[in-house]
Amino acid sequence: MAIRLVLADDDALVRAGIGMLLSAQPDLDVVAEVGDGAAAVEAVRRLRADVAVLDVRMPGMDGVEATRRLTGDAMTAALGRTVAVLVLTTFHVSEAVYAALRAGASGFVLKDAAPSELVSAIRAVAEGAAWLDPAVARQLIGEFARRPANVLPAPTEVAALTARERQVLVLMAHGMSNTEIARHLVVEAGTVKTHVSRILMKLGVRDRSQAVAVAYRSRLVGPDDPVPGR
Repeated sequence: MAIRLVLADDDALVRAGIGMLLSAQPDLDVVAEVGDGAAAVEAVRRLRADVAVLDVRMPGMDGVEATRRLTGDAMTAALGRTVAVLVLTTFHVSEAVYAALRAGASGFVLKDAAPSELVSAIRAVAEGAAWLDPAVARQLIGEFARRPANVLPAPTEVAALTARERQVLVLMAHGMSNTEIARHLVVEAGTVKTHVSRILMKLGVRDRSQAVAVAYRSRLVGPDDPVPGR
């Protein structure tokens, strides 16, 4: 079944170009192209989209507020599931990027990224994985490392994770979906889903992107670390 997308960008030419690119993919279905966040929220609700691709800066309701509403309890209750949000930005790191992460965005892609990267990012967040553009990730990791300790969970909260939960968190930080983690660890996908839920609960974070930030901040994983073995 195709991934149903809502695309929001206030630049009509950019919106049309991205829409054509995504529509050319057999597993992606662009069900709406809109110019602001409010219209994106309405379109996702009405058309029951799986993923919202949002420009972070738009007039009226911007991508941050739209992300907050799309990932909130009301939308989840209305659709009976969560909506993945992928944020498009021309900025490598800005306060808007942090705000969108805190609001529940599943990933970020720069507008000048290769088309194949955007497509891969959409597929990844649709499967429940986090996606950070490499240029964004390195700066984001550095900024989180310099921020006050109360921005992210304390070391004691990270230490409360079991060995298996820490292993799953590291694999999440490498961008793996639940299915990929299950295959890597040779366990059931349902088992991985349970581990992820417990990780989020123990760390007090709302989504995978924030958990990944914790993994880097607590030095469970570094930006150049290889994927660990079983």
